Amino acid sequence: MITEARHQKIMERLRQQKAVKVTDLVTQLNSSESTIRRDLVQLEQLNYLKRVHGGAVLVQSKVIEKSFTDKRRQNSGQKEQIAKYAASLVQAGDSIYLDSGTSVYEMIKYLDKGNIIVVTNGLSHVETLIEHDIPCLLLGGKVKPKTRAIVGYEALQTLKRYRFDKCFMGTNGVHLSYGFTTPDPEEANIKEQAITAANEAFILADHSKFGEVSFTRFADLDSVQIITNLSENLAEYMEKTKVKVVAQ
Repeated sequence: MITEARHQKIMERLRQQKAVKVTDLVTQLNSSESTIRRDLVQLEQLNYLKRVHGGAVLVQSKVIEKSFTDKRRQNSGQKEQIAKYAASLVQAGDSIYLDSGTSVYEMIKYLDKGNIIVVTNGLSHVETLIEHDIPCLLLGGKVKPKTRAIVGYEALQTLKRYRFDKCFMGTNGVHLSYGFTTPDPEEANIKEQAITAANEAFILADHSKFGEVSFTRFADLDSVQIITNLSENLAEYMEKTKVKVVAQ
């Protein structure tokens, strides 16, 4: 098979599956491993994909993130159910981290437990936390205008000072091979540190996030628990991590 044809086949599979493995491509395209790896290098140079350990992920449009407002509109009913359940896990006296995700934002109105303290990098979260009389600390750093998330070196260094009973965060993708991913490497750093600093970590993910892969991995499946409304096709995920399914 000529190079152009292989590249076309690889991209077709990436658009369908969001991620591919070198071993699968070797079999499917009847090519050597060295040839497939060379193809992936060439396609990465064209910014069509990103190579990861053992394969590649689609990055076209995966580095572009929707605004906070647009995200809130998507699957809003499902996010509400997921957020309500997540909030029920918070106990009086907990110190918790809430990241800038829109599903996490919906938790705030349900945080009626006394004597909790919240640390967040979500600029949109602060006003609502204040309205509900919830003590909060906002990380300092660079503000992302579209998502209203605070990221960067200053935010990361501040976050390293804290320890949490629980942390709650969103994700752009949940994938069996590539774990949890987000478009922005700086935001991935914040998420990774929050997980490290928490006794328990929870990812809030509606059904649309499963099988998706974004640009930067911030956690493996077995490092956190998933709260979702997805009730089908979860068997493989349950083998790798704890899944809490809320009613649809």
